[in-house]
Amino acid sequence: MRSRADRIRHAVAFELIGLFLVTPLGAWVMEMPMHAIGLVALVGSLIATAWNYGYNLVFDRALLRLTGRIAKSQPVRALHAVLFEGGLVLILVPYLAWQLGIPLWQALMMDLGFVGFYLVYAYAFNWAYDTVFPPPGG
Repeated sequence: MRSRADRIRHAVAFELIGLFLVTPLGAWVMEMPMHAIGLVALVGSLIATAWNYGYNLVFDRALLRLTGRIAKSQPVRALHAVLFEGGLVLILVPYLAWQLGIPLWQALMMDLGFVGFYLVYAYAFNWAYDTVFPPPGG
């Protein structure tokens, strides 16, 4: 298991590098000013972090109440992931539309672009992180 300090380093590095990559890329792809994309990326990151904490707390408590344990089967993990992403989309799309003054459908497309970026980025970042900072016993 990784230490608390290692997990904090991982989370901070993931978010900062992600923001430095997604901001200019998003501004270019969406033809919007970098400061506008940077703001929504930063706020989106903070919202996603808070949602992650709250969602996992509620999900684990509900799972414990319903099943008597918090261990997740593969189908429960899939449900967990779908509900997490769906909830995050429901939170972020109205924010993106409001902050950028764009229609909801355009905000949805933008959010799906962010999701696609972060899927690829998370894979690459975690591979690189594990290479540079191998997990104990790994």
